[in-house]
Amino acid sequence: MFEKILAALATFTIGVISSGGYLGIVVLMAIESACIPLPSEIIMPFAGYLVSTGQFNLYAAATAGALGCNLGSIVAYEAGKRGGRPFVVRWGRYLLIGADELDAADRFFHRWGSAAVLIGRLLPVIRTFIAFPAGVARMKLVPFHIYTFIGSWPFCFALTWLGMKLGDKWNSDPRVKAAFHQADLVIGLVLVALAALYIWHRVNGIRKSRA
Repeated sequence: MFEKILAALATFTIGVISSGGYLGIVVLMAIESACIPLPSEIIMPFAGYLVSTGQFNLYAAATAGALGCNLGSIVAYEAGKRGGRPFVVRWGRYLLIGADELDAADRFFHRWGSAAVLIGRLLPVIRTFIAFPAGVARMKLVPFHIYTFIGSWPFCFALTWLGMKLGDKWNSDPRVKAAFHQADLVIGLVLVALAALYIWHRVNGIRKSRA
């Protein structure tokens, strides 16, 4: 069952980006930034693969990812602003959000203030949840969006660039093609592996917070 879920997740990600183009990237990254478990570590590298095939532009794909981060972050921001921590503690487990991850984001925000939104967007785990404490603190929306975009763009660019380089390797190395027959199969396997690690981390964090 678990393998089927992961396969469906990979298929969904590939399908949305392949059919939706840049808009697909925006939508998927918005989902991820709304604290729904659809990791950017899967989305942006596949966009990078499409850069290697000539279907996307590297800079445009990274910008689409950053715009999606801004859109999705509004959901987490408003949840923090209107419902506060009790809301997320009660309902977060359904989105695989653990108390440890919220605590880390809270501490990071209180240490760095508004700049935490910019810095945190460059850091794994923290970047997904940093919008929530910003909402609790009622940070002004204009600097929130500016910091979110500026912090998200390098992160999206790096993952897209990595996917592009891997795509170049898959497309040019005959040994890889001989081993896997087609690049799509390689991508699917990588996506499933990344999704497994991501979801395992989330589930394990929630179990520890309940113990």
